[in-house]
Amino acid sequence: MKKEDKKEKSKKQSNKEKFDKTEKKKHQKGFLWFLGVSAMSVALLLCCQFFFANTITGKEKFYDNTKINGIDVGGMSVAEAENVVLTDMLESRKDIEIKLTSKDKSWTLSGNDFEVSNRIQPIVAQIVRYGKDGNFFQNMRKAKQIKTEGKDFQISYTNVLADIDEKINDIIEEVEQESRPASLIFQPNSEETFSVDKGQNAILVNRDQLYQEIDNALKVSKKAKIEIPIIEIENQIDVEALKDSVVMRSEFSTSYATSSTARKNNIKKALESFNGMIVEPGETVSFNETTGPRTEAQGYENAHIIVGGVYVDGVGGGVCQASTTLYNALILADVEILSVNHHSLPASYVPLSFDAMVSGSYSDLVFKNTLDNPIYIKTSADENKVTVQVYGQKFEDGISIKKRTELVKILPHNGDKIVADTKGEYSNRILYKGEYLRIKYPREGYESKGYLEYYKNGELVEEKQIRHDYYLPQDGVVMEGVETPAEGMIIPASDVKIIKPQKVTKANEDAVKNKLEKTNPSEFNP
Repeated sequence: MKKEDKKEKSKKQSNKEKFDKTEKKKHQKGFLWFLGVSAMSVALLLCCQFFFANTITGKEKFYDNTKINGIDVGGMSVAEAENVVLTDMLESRKDIEIKLTSKDKSWTLSGNDFEVSNRIQPIVAQIVRYGKDGNFFQNMRKAKQIKTEGKDFQISYTNVLADIDEKINDIIEEVEQESRPASLIFQPNSEETFSVDKGQNAILVNRDQLYQEIDNALKVSKKAKIEIPIIEIENQIDVEALKDSVVMRSEFSTSYATSSTARKNNIKKALESFNGMIVEPGETVSFNETTGPRTEAQGYENAHIIVGGVYVDGVGGGVCQASTTLYNALILADVEILSVNHHSLPASYVPLSFDAMVSGSYSDLVFKNTLDNPIYIKTSADENKVTVQVYGQKFEDGISIKKRTELVKILPHNGDKIVADTKGEYSNRILYKGEYLRIKYPREGYESKGYLEYYKNGELVEEKQIRHDYYLPQDGVVMEGVETPAEGMIIPASDVKIIKPQKVTKANEDAVKNKLEKTNPSEFNP
C-alpha cells in the first residue's frame, strides 16, 4: 500500500473515534437532563399535594364515621362541625368540675365559675386534615381506612373556659411557698433555752404538668380530680452549728434576800418585762419604755425609794435594783450603753459606779445592740436573788470581760444640821427647845470610777473607763422643838448625839477601798 493511502486511512479512523466520543457525551447529557426534570416534577407534585392538603378553605368535609367528643361530624364542613361541637360543650359547661388537692387542702372549680370562651376552631380545623396530609399514596390508604373504621377525636373542655389559667394560677400561688431558713427559737422559761426551727422548704408547682393533666382529664370527662404535682426543695441545715452560734455572753445576779415582799414583787415585775426580749442589730432599748408606767394599776406596790438622799415609801420601790442588775449583765456582755445614771446614795447590791438609777420622769437606762447578730435577754428570780443572762454571738477566741471599781476619794459630810420644827410636824415627840429627834444620819460621799477589763486567755489586754461618778455627801438632819420651857422646867437630856463635820483620814479611805476590793456586792447602807 502506498504511503498516501495509509495516511488517509489513519485520518478517517481518528475522525470516527472523535465522532463516537461526541455522540456518547450527548447521550449522557440528555439522560442527566431527563433525570433532573423528573426529580423537579416529583418535588413539585409533592409540594403541591402538601400545600393543598394543608390549606383549609372551609369547604372541606369530614370523612364518614368521624366523631368529635362522641358527636358524628361525618360529611360536615369545619364551620358546621365547630357549631355543633361548641353548642354541646357549652351546654355541658354546668357539669364541669375541677377538683385540685395538695396535702390537706383542696379547691373545687365548677364550670359556671368560668367565663365562656371558644378556642376549638383551630382544633376542629386540624381534625379535618386527618387522612389528607402527608404522603399522597399513604394518605389514600388512611382515608380508605377512616371511611371503613371511623375515628373519634376528643377536644378538652378547657377550650371553652375563658379564665381557667388565671383561676388555676391563683390556686398555684396558695400552694407554692418560698423557703424560710432555719432559725433559733428563744425559750427563756424552758429547760432548753434555745431550740431550732428547721425553717420551711421551698415548694414549687410543676405548672406544665398540672395544666397538661387538667387538659387530658377534661378530654375524656367533665370532671377532673388531680393531685397538684409539686417539687419540694429541702433546706440544708446543721442543727448543732446553729445552736453553737449563740452562747451566754454574760450572767449577773444581785441579792434581795432581806427585802420586803413588796420590794421583791417590784424588782421581779420590772425584770419580767425583759425576759425573752430579742434585740436586733442596731436596735435601741429603753428601760422606762419597756416596763411602762410603774403604777399600782400595773401591779407595782409601795416600797422604799430614795428621794433627796432620804429613803421614803413610793410605788415601784426597788425597781432600780432591776435596772442595775440588767445594766451589769449588759456591760459584761459588751453591749453599748447610751444612757445611765447613778443614785444619790450608793446602792447596797453593787460596787460604786455600777448602779443604774431609773425614774419615769428624769432618768433612764438605754442600750443599743451594736453587734452583728441579735442579743437575747433572759431573767429569773428566786427568793434570794434576781439574775439576768445575755446571749448572743461568741466573743473573739479567749476573750472575757470583768469590771473594776476605783475609789478616787471620800467626800466628807458636814455633820448634822439642826432644824426647828416650826410646823409642828413632830410635836407629838418633841415640843421644847433642847428636845431633839434625828430624821437622817449624815453620809459621806464618794468620787469613783468604773472600768471594764478585757482579758484574752487570762491576760489583761485592755482596760476601758466607762464611768466617773460623784455620790455627794449628805448632811444629817436633827429636828428640835420650838417652845420655850416654863421657868423651872427641866428638859431631860436628849439621847440624840449631834454629829460634827467629818474629817477624812487615810485610814477610813483605805477601809472603803479594801471593802470595794473584797466584797461584791459592797455594803454601804447602814
